[in-house]
Amino acid sequence: MEEKYTSENPYEKKFIDNLPPRSAFKVGLFSGVGAMFAVGFFIMAGLFINQAVQTRADDEKPNVNVNANVNDNAAAANNIANVKVEKDDWLRGDKKADITIVEYSDIDCPYCQKFHETMKQVLADYNGDVNWVYRNFPLTQLHPEAAKKAEIAECVGEVAGNDKLWDYLDYMYANKTALADINTALAKINVNAEKVNSCFEAGKYTQKVQSQISEAVAAGGRGTPYSIIVAGDQRMPINGALPYETIAQQLDALLK
Repeated sequence: MEEKYTSENPYEKKFIDNLPPRSAFKVGLFSGVGAMFAVGFFIMAGLFINQAVQTRADDEKPNVNVNANVNDNAAAANNIANVKVEKDDWLRGDKKADITIVEYSDIDCPYCQKFHETMKQVLADYNGDVNWVYRNFPLTQLHPEAAKKAEIAECVGEVAGNDKLWDYLDYMYANKTALADINTALAKINVNAEKVNSCFEAGKYTQKVQSQISEAVAAGGRGTPYSIIVAGDQRMPINGALPYETIAQQLDALLK
């Protein structure tokens, strides 16, 4: 046997039972009104907390200034169809590969960091069949330094070439380097920091980075990473950091 907890207070019940009828009525009335106020308070508090949570969630969504018709699925599909490999793209892998994965990415995005490793595995396993193009999609409202790091990436490519650009990306994704420590990163990959900083301070690639952001959103990107598989006339979007197995299934179907 055990004593069970009950919310009923026997002493309070006895007190009310002993009151005159009119006094008992008043006590009951005031108690009921008090209970209603208490319930109302908790309902209002719940609504306030829910609104605060929703506001925070909205703040974490990408906020890119693009034309309203981007939200039209038909327009996005048309823009995806126009995505192609350009001569000045930063490309990793065999240039003659039949399939290209064009990635729009944010250097400070943790999901992009994970997907970067997935893409390295894809390139190793599909050597000769798949190559990888990198484009910038920094979400500055979430990662204030990301756009500047993207511009520096472009400057590294200009100063030291395509391979060093990929070395820079590998290092940045692996080490979560702050902008203040960028010279350390450049030293680690043997790139002339003075030349890169000069390029960056001149703002040579500010417009290119902004254009690639708009391009990504126009093609349906609503977060990072956002990628598009380009295989001949076919275009297949990849939303988010999908696992290797999912990417491999898509590639295998295209390579049959």
